[in-house]
Amino acid sequence: MKKLDRKQIAARLARDIPDGAYVNLGIGLPTLVADYLPKDREIVLHSENGVLGIGPRPAPGAEDEDLINAGKEPVTLLKGGSFFHHADSFGMIRGRHLDYCVLGAFQVSVHGDLANWHTGAPDAIPAVGGAMDLAVGAKNVLVMMEHLTKDGQSKVVERCSYPLTGARCVNRIYTDLAVIDVKADGLHVVEIVGELPFDELQRLTGVPLKRLATAA
Repeated sequence: MKKLDRKQIAARLARDIPDGAYVNLGIGLPTLVADYLPKDREIVLHSENGVLGIGPRPAPGAEDEDLINAGKEPVTLLKGGSFFHHADSFGMIRGRHLDYCVLGAFQVSVHGDLANWHTGAPDAIPAVGGAMDLAVGAKNVLVMMEHLTKDGQSKVVERCSYPLTGARCVNRIYTDLAVIDVKADGLHVVEIVGELPFDELQRLTGVPLKRLATAA
């Protein structure tokens, strides 16, 4: 079964971000999106620790320890970029000035509920960070994740079993197997990776999926 790797998921998602968008990339997997944004579009990246105008990750050896994103990863700053207090940064989020945010997830429900900050494991460290603010503050919430857990369970679920980050907030899901829209009447498959049959995607996902005419 063909699957996208993490960089390919990021590249696929990046294609859908329109010119002129203000976008927050969540900690972890979503930060890869910065490396694949179309060069012919002006897309402004935001980080909740107080940076606007983030560029691609720096080349090895060119890192600036004072220039990091919210995940403490080194970043670059594009011409015209700026720094500001994190309170102002969260004001941008809560004021709904971000067009998109891209978040990772442990689970997304059929209703668009998002669980991405805690698995409930006793040794896990709770650290929701700015995810709750982003989930309800961004105009569009895009999730990128692997479709299945390491033990083969679907991360797209009927109901989240982990603590919620936000309820009914996810607009679109990008996985290594498919692109899926979350709509009021259910989950609509936009694209399927490779030659994977729809029925097999349905079996692996385990919750009802609707097939668009354009889906493979």
